[in-house]
Amino acid sequence: MASTWRTLAASLSAGALLLTVFGCSPVDSTSSSSAQPSTTSSPSATTTPEPEPSQTAEEQQSTADMIGQAPEGAQDNALTVLDTLAVKGRAPKTGYSRDQFGAAWADVDHNGCDTRNDILNRDLTDKTYKANTHDCVVASGVLQDPYTGTRIDFVRGQDTSAAVQIDHVVALSDAWQKGAQQLTEDERRNLANDPYNLLAVDGPSNQRKSDGDAATWLPANTGFRCEYVARQIGVKQKYRLWVTQAEHDAMANVLATCPTQTIPADGGVITPVQAEQQPAQTVEPQPTQEVPTPQPAPTQEPALQPAQQDTNVYYKNCTAVRAAGKAPLHQGEPGYSSKLDRDGDGIACE
Repeated sequence: MASTWRTLAASLSAGALLLTVFGCSPVDSTSSSSAQPSTTSSPSATTTPEPEPSQTAEEQQSTADMIGQAPEGAQDNALTVLDTLAVKGRAPKTGYSRDQFGAAWADVDHNGCDTRNDILNRDLTDKTYKANTHDCVVASGVLQDPYTGTRIDFVRGQDTSAAVQIDHVVALSDAWQKGAQQLTEDERRNLANDPYNLLAVDGPSNQRKSDGDAATWLPANTGFRCEYVARQIGVKQKYRLWVTQAEHDAMANVLATCPTQTIPADGGVITPVQAEQQPAQTVEPQPTQEVPTPQPAPTQEPALQPAQQDTNVYYKNCTAVRAAGKAPLHQGEPGYSSKLDRDGDGIACE
């Protein structure tokens, strides 16, 4: 009997081994119905993809932390980075609006202060603040304007605030036509509020620039052009934007005058702007000069004017002249007449 059981056990073990070799599991009852691999999938075997997880608070904070950071490769030579940017034609402006870049001057860094006042705080000196704003809203300050090289005294107010404006170094409309259409909504919002792309500048200069690129507008302050163009290159590198051929050539021409110019590493103006002020003029004291006493003008006798003949005086003859006590009459005197001056010497009734 024992030998029978041993024979049966050996047979079972051999069968299990054969099933394993041919890829069948002895405990999988569903696989035994089909020994050939099936080329169609059973509906019940289809797996539902897991939904993408939403962005975590840490990831959102990481996105906010990118605001203001220099692009990868900052401090690299600006000409070298320029050559890494794609050169393409300008895309249509179709669909552009300021709203594509989020609300204007959003508080993207969550510091409790809007972007405009963040930049005024960064770029102005001698600042005062509006009361009860926790030193956020700038009421006044001094800007050494990088675009004109002049000093601007900023005063917050309906009629005065526009003297200092916050410029997008790479204009949003220009960015839209050179790659920003492909950015995400968050990336566009970041571009519009990124301190790396923002400068406090002279308001009229910002208006003249409008949405121009380096091929159509450069700062009047020639000493700032290299840094200005280098920052545009840095912004375009950071946000994966391209340049047109004309823009590329204009940037290269500017940088040819400063071949060691590097990409800025952070926001704000790197090179201190010296306001072009007129040097004070020292007025040398003039030696005291004795002022001569004015002499009275010599009295001049009035020039004798020829008497105007009074046509209302008429003498019939010299007897009448003598009777009137006017004899002799001189030419030009009232009553003189050539008929009374018989010898024509200008004296009548002698």
